Amino acid sequence: MAKNQPYLWLVGTRCAPELDAEFQKWYDQVHIPMLTKGGHITSVRRFRLSTVTESDQSPYLAVYEFKDAATFKSWLASDALAEARKEMKQTWGGRDMEILARAFYEPVSQWG
Repeated sequence: MAKNQPYLWLVGTRCAPELDAEFQKWYDQVHIPMLTKGGHITSVRRFRLSTVTESDQSPYLAVYEFKDAATFKSWLASDALAEARKEMKQTWGGRDMEILARAFYEPVSQWG
């Protein structure tokens, strides 16, 4: 296992095109601040799927970094995550937005 490399929680999402601006604002201004309460997450980066190549992957990807698996497990049981999930359901429940994939990755190696 690579030392001092982050553990990654990847979340792929999609939303209806007409909700895109609202979704982007909500994710950056509401969702991320709620998820990062408590100091479990060391950084968050978000990406939009490029049109350079064809792909069937999620249109949006959020990459959350954790220092280790224990910190991630602690975050899974945290009030911050529970509150963020509750707020997300209140804001987006019944609307055309969905999480398509979630996965937790641990470091294997590093190059460079």
